[in-house]
Amino acid sequence: MDTSQLFSLKGRSALITGGSRGIGRMIAEGFLAQGARVYITARKAEACDAAAREMSALGQCVSLPGDVSTLEGVQALVAQLQKHEKTLDILVNNAGAAWGAAYETFPESGWDKVVDLNLKTPFFLTQALTPMLKAAATDHLAKVINIASIDGIAVNPLETYSYAASKAGLIHLTRRMATRLAQDRIVMSAIAPGAFASDMNRTARDHGDEVAKRIPAGRIGEPEDMAGAAIFLASRAGDYVMGSTLVVDGGVIHTRGE
Repeated sequence: MDTSQLFSLKGRSALITGGSRGIGRMIAEGFLAQGARVYITARKAEACDAAAREMSALGQCVSLPGDVSTLEGVQALVAQLQKHEKTLDILVNNAGAAWGAAYETFPESGWDKVVDLNLKTPFFLTQALTPMLKAAATDHLAKVINIASIDGIAVNPLETYSYAASKAGLIHLTRRMATRLAQDRIVMSAIAPGAFASDMNRTARDHGDEVAKRIPAGRIGEPEDMAGAAIFLASRAGDYVMGSTLVVDGGVIHTRGE
């Protein structure tokens, strides 16, 4: 048994949606450090381009800006990627949205925006990229990693109805798609993050010390925690993890409901 290259991503290509900031960027930097060619996409072109330039110090990082919340945007992204790569080793479905509002006034727009991006996009983007993933799955398996949330596993008191529902749906979709994609040598799994500093989780970003008091690990997540989980699933080390969701939250989910 040779474990020296177990976590290596050398020579592999990866596409990360929402890769310009937050959890997506943490994963992108981790993949680059392990030798992958990384493509990031985000809706804001300037931010996406700037992030790719900054991360190019770590390895080959290319910006492919666009809006993947629509099927047209999905197809446009695939077309952009195909200008650079014939195959794709790793897809990370990370782009997401959240919406909070009181139950009595929760709007349809807050439902559609969140569910479309968090649940519909991972399905249709994976579907569109399946030929490229299959083509890459020769001497190693191709990987798809969906970024879910602990809010899709255990309820928190925030009134983020569409967010919690979409992430729970994504966890179940991961199980269902994994059983189908396995026949194409594509392994799908998911990560359910807890508190990481990001624009989406401003509480963790701006009040990390206070949030840490409610986490058994005594701190919020650090970039290495997220990068490590994603590298594990994306590399040979995670080949036998299929359809499962890896919780990366410092133990906080075990305190909910107490």
